[in-house]
Amino acid sequence: MDFCIYDSRFSLFKEPFGAIPTGSPVRFTIHLPKTLSVQSAQLVLCHDGEADRSFPMQFEQCQMNFNCYTLTFTPTQPMLYFYYFKVIDENGSTHIIHANDSMRAELDLHTDRYWQLTVYDHTMQRPACLGNGIMYQIFPDRFYASGTPKQNVPADRTLRTDWGNLPVYLPNEQGEITNSDYFGGDLKGITQKLPYLQSLGVSCLYLNPIFEAHSNHRYNTADYRKIDPLMGTDEDFAELCAKAKELGISVILDGVFSHTGSDSIYFNRNGRYGEHTGAYRDANSPYREWYSFRRYPDDYECWWGFVTLPNVRENHPDYLDFICNPESGVLAKWLSLGASGFRLDVADELPDVFIDRVYKTVKSFGEDKIVIGEVWEDASNKISYGNRRRYLLGGQLDSVMNYPFRNAILGYILTGQAEDFLNGVVSIAENYPAPALHAMMNSLSTHDTPRAITVLAGESMEGKQRPWQAEHHFLPLDAYAQGQVLLKLASTLQYFLPGIPCLYYGDEAGLSGYADPFNRCCYPWGHENHELVDWFCKLGQLRLSLPFLTEASFVPLLVNNDLCVYLRTGKTGRALVAVNRSCWEKHLPVPQDFANAQTHLLLGGYENGKLMGQSAVVLVTSLNENPS
Repeated sequence: MDFCIYDSRFSLFKEPFGAIPTGSPVRFTIHLPKTLSVQSAQLVLCHDGEADRSFPMQFEQCQMNFNCYTLTFTPTQPMLYFYYFKVIDENGSTHIIHANDSMRAELDLHTDRYWQLTVYDHTMQRPACLGNGIMYQIFPDRFYASGTPKQNVPADRTLRTDWGNLPVYLPNEQGEITNSDYFGGDLKGITQKLPYLQSLGVSCLYLNPIFEAHSNHRYNTADYRKIDPLMGTDEDFAELCAKAKELGISVILDGVFSHTGSDSIYFNRNGRYGEHTGAYRDANSPYREWYSFRRYPDDYECWWGFVTLPNVRENHPDYLDFICNPESGVLAKWLSLGASGFRLDVADELPDVFIDRVYKTVKSFGEDKIVIGEVWEDASNKISYGNRRRYLLGGQLDSVMNYPFRNAILGYILTGQAEDFLNGVVSIAENYPAPALHAMMNSLSTHDTPRAITVLAGESMEGKQRPWQAEHHFLPLDAYAQGQVLLKLASTLQYFLPGIPCLYYGDEAGLSGYADPFNRCCYPWGHENHELVDWFCKLGQLRLSLPFLTEASFVPLLVNNDLCVYLRTGKTGRALVAVNRSCWEKHLPVPQDFANAQTHLLLGGYENGKLMGQSAVVLVTSLNENPS
């Protein structure tokens, strides 16, 4: 067959592109060969738990060698649909048209691949707290220590005085990894570095956990209503939020609500909070029903088998109220002190009823506030624990951590696999509601992944344990130099794709590192890679200067093994982004309307329509908002 029957990514077949808000019509058109005598053509919509629904398509027009059949559908409810087409010929034979990997359909193709149609609540909008710049993620213990004396610090913590050295990574004499060494980064330290963050183009800060917890990562919460004593006080947090706001920067907190620490005021296995406090030590504790004991008190449900992380029953009324009460709950306290929202740790392990309540409470403090979920896959069609999730349909999550983009970007820079890059980016752009797409956290590194420069230039860590990772923590000079160039190319793609670029602290200073804890080392104040710092300042300020990018469309122009070129078109401007990952100059195809574009050469060289090897450029043109 020499023509395409249907391709959901082209307006010839489906318009508009991508996810649809409720109440908006969407047109489907299929092309069928004239040699096929069609008796009827139907669009078949599928939804979890419901019988398939068929809608007749109308014959529309004849083209040179095919006939067109079309249907306009207007969805009224937020819902995730899958769909295919059914054609019956004059002989009564049924032809099923499904999707396949190449997005070129064939008659009589038998496959379980359907196309997806995401229908979302039309009231959804991108939260204003994200701003037009970038997000900056901070692992608080390792960013900056103000040196302010702290009160009530537990005696069982090891306070490091050798800022910049490797964290403790080997088990203790009992074979346990306790994560109990602290370098002393605190809230006042972050406040003192706000001007630096502003220079990077930061408009939103995301902080890993800051609540009282007895580990340096603080994902084992001990008290949701207290700042960890090494981090500072409630007043320090309020001051950080207030001073950040003066600079146009919002602050988002990490909400770890699927489990607590066993060493917490709620569970108290270690007895730190008294002999008769907490669910483990007191069967009549007010927190007893938060947890699921199989055999009290030693056998209980815990997160991924870690006995130090007992799971909570998130849908228990008392726990729901404790976290989500709009006046007295945990969320309300920190929002009242200046937080602009929460990132929900392991969102796919939180029940819908809990996420619904979190969203409602956060939004009661203003529609500009945000709820972000940790979801590693495509969040639009995610299934977790046997349930299809509705994260992005409205009323749950504004955004998620966009790991598919991270994988697409790093994979492309490393291997040049253009098809993988395009599928990774376009599938998310197609499946996600526009407000969610433009709020995606686009990271190259996080506290849960190796540093980007290590991924790009280091040896593979597959099968390697912590001693090997420690030995190879610092890259050889030649590998580091190449990694620096590749990181610049990758970050160019990152900063100009849909969503908000999220810079993990220290990436801009050249930090390397494999897995936890090596990806959580101290920011190298006084020993920064100034070339990279300058690079990320330049990138961030350019992104901040182009506010139309926050809701601009994405159109790939050319992606092959060497050259990646795409357009971003917004209400007031257009940007052409080009990265040449090869070592040779490449001709850069540029649309006519970019002939007099403003050129932002980020890396390498661009002259006479040619982009030099390992170079990156952004061309920008202005648009007339009200053309005559």
